[in-house]
Amino acid sequence: TPIPPHSPPAMSVPPRAVVAVAQVTSTPDKEHNWLQCSALVREAAGRGARVVFLPEGFDFIGTGPEQSLRLAEPLHGHTLGRYQHLARECDVWLSLGGFHERGPDWDTTGRIYNCHVLLDNSGAVVATYRKTHLFDVELPGSVSLRESSFTNPGPAIVPPVDTPVGKLGLAVCYDLRFPELALALRGAGAQILAYPSAFTVPTGAAHWEVLLRARAIECQSYVVAAAQTGRHHEGRVSFGHALVADPWGTVVAQCHEGPGLCFADIDLEFLERVRRDIPVQGHRRRDLYGCPGAPAS
Repeated sequence: TPIPPHSPPAMSVPPRAVVAVAQVTSTPDKEHNWLQCSALVREAAGRGARVVFLPEGFDFIGTGPEQSLRLAEPLHGHTLGRYQHLARECDVWLSLGGFHERGPDWDTTGRIYNCHVLLDNSGAVVATYRKTHLFDVELPGSVSLRESSFTNPGPAIVPPVDTPVGKLGLAVCYDLRFPELALALRGAGAQILAYPSAFTVPTGAAHWEVLLRARAIECQSYVVAAAQTGRHHEGRVSFGHALVADPWGTVVAQCHEGPGLCFADIDLEFLERVRRDIPVQGHRRRDLYGCPGAPAS
């Protein structure tokens, strides 16, 4: 039936593409961490976020490998089940940025995966990325961590996922130092790159913001980095400074000290304009330097 001349035209106005980025202080106490994170998710949903990003170790940060192995769970366990219910309750997508996963090979390897889990607003698991670059670092007098002593490296890059705010590429923390991963996700269509993290204080103070902005600039993508902050236990402190950088490399949202949230609008029209004005992807000389930025297989 034709619309009468006096009727206003029907308009489809998409909802705002708001993301919320969490900054938390996880401890070995899973219940403490759940209460902290779930309160932030409910606050974010109440303020209009479509996707809420939680950091690496949102489930817990243990005092050492033995405790981390003991506290780890499978994806179908109690902890993830609570977050699936929370996603449904709050009608939001959740980026659970670094879950200590007892994978299918737990019985044979006795080792876990650092798994970035993406839930949709029905609570369904829509993607799982297992951290491919493990953090084995010795900084004399300050940091000594060897993730590979109890964690299996992930086997593959995960193709970007369609979300209510754009195509999301999944990574975890130390992956930030490897632009090849970011470029592969960009080549596969990512508009947003997520780096949920638990950066140490010395590496964070020196490299955190500059690396995140660099990934945003070279991939012409939004970069979302949820973060751990403060003292987790006697032996571990995290840098914090959770942030969102836009495709021009501008920090458009950032958390202050302590647990909390920051919010950002994801403007895909702006992203496309940046890519159109400086068409970096089309200028890559793969004939000279191989395939960084090629679609992920």
